[in-house]
Amino acid sequence: MSITVLLADDQAMVRAGFHMVLDAEPDIEVVGEAQDGATALEAAGRLHPDVVLMDIQMPVMDGLEATRRMFGPESNIDTRVLILTTFDRDQYIFEALRAGASGFLLKNAPPEDLISAIHIVADGDALLAPSVTRRIVEEFAALPPAPQPDAKLDKLTERELEVLRHIARGMSNAEIASTLVIGYATVKTHVSSVFAKLGLRDRVQAVVYAFESGLVRPGAT
Repeated sequence: MSITVLLADDQAMVRAGFHMVLDAEPDIEVVGEAQDGATALEAAGRLHPDVVLMDIQMPVMDGLEATRRMFGPESNIDTRVLILTTFDRDQYIFEALRAGASGFLLKNAPPEDLISAIHIVADGDALLAPSVTRRIVEEFAALPPAPQPDAKLDKLTERELEVLRHIARGMSNAEIASTLVIGYATVKTHVSSVFAKLGLRDRVQAVVYAFESGLVRPGAT
C-alpha cells in the first residue's frame, strides 16, 4: 500500500520539485497540494493523507498554525506532519514539535533524506535527531520548574518511567535496551504502553511531555 502525501508550500516550483522526487518512489503517492496553511488544513481533512509535508512560512495561515489546528481538540484529522523549511532556527523547531509535528527537515536536505523521513513518519515513528532533542532541552532549561509532576505519570510502572526518561534524553530503543539490560522487543512493548497510557503519538511528544511534566530536568543525568 502506498504512503499518501499532501504537499503544502506556497512556492509552486518547490511543490513541483517535491512532486517529481516523490513520484519516482513506487510506494509513495502525492494526493494533493496546498499553497497555504488554510488550504492544507482543508485538504488534510478531505484527503486524509498519511503524511503532510508542511512548509512553515506561508500566506493566509502559516504551517505552525495549520499544524496546531490539525491536532487541536476539535479536529478529527488523522495524519502525520513533517515540517519542511529553509530556516534552521531553534524557535521554529521547538514550536513545530509542540504543535504536533512528527519531524523536522530542512528543504536543502538530499532527496534520499526526504524519502527516508516520509517512511519514518508514516510508520508512526518520529524524526527526532539527538541535536533536536538537545534544542528542546535548552528551551526547557530557560523555563521555571514544573510545580508538580503530572498526575498521569502515576499510570506508569517504574520500568515505564525509566523508559520515558531515556526517550527524553534522545536514546533509541536499541540504546535503551542496552542501558536497561532488557530485550529490544521488551523496550518496544514498554514504549507502546507509555504512549497509550499518556495519550502520546510518538517520541517527539514523549520528549516534550517528559520535560513539561517535570519527570526530566535539563542537565539531569
